[in-house]
Amino acid sequence: MSFRSYLQDHPRPLVWAWQLTERALGMLRGRFEKMGLERSTRAVGWIEEPVKRSLFDCQMCGQCVLHYTGMTCPMTCPKQIRNGPCGGVRADGRCEVYPERDCVWVKAIERSALTPWKEDIHRLNPALDWRLEGEASWVTFATGRDQWAADRASGSDQGKTD
Repeated sequence: MSFRSYLQDHPRPLVWAWQLTERALGMLRGRFEKMGLERSTRAVGWIEEPVKRSLFDCQMCGQCVLHYTGMTCPMTCPKQIRNGPCGGVRADGRCEVYPERDCVWVKAIERSALTPWKEDIHRLNPALDWRLEGEASWVTFATGRDQWAADRASGSDQGKTD
């Protein structure tokens, strides 16, 4: 088992790290808004990208849902499905496209039960805004430009939508 798999299967340190990061991002929101998306991405992307690529095989979609998917990146699904397993997931939990791999969503469902956001695995993730690909999701999250911004504006939470 790789270190990445072990850490994702035992996500307590990842949960703690995200909670800490979320607090820090809240404090940086104003600065990110003043700097703009591109400059802010350059400012934090140099650390976000290598950390998230090595730990989660991050695809830098700019709209991270790791904390809602059991610290498992749904963009690593060969079909890039963001709302649960496809109809082709095998009975043994293996991927339809790459039978030698575990289905990303089977792992996400198992791992989400170990996080404080276990109910969020059932959330409907909006389609990606591909204009944010390559941007730092830490910035898009902090400024409300991530994929949840539209959800907050139309639903229960009154988040920022610009």
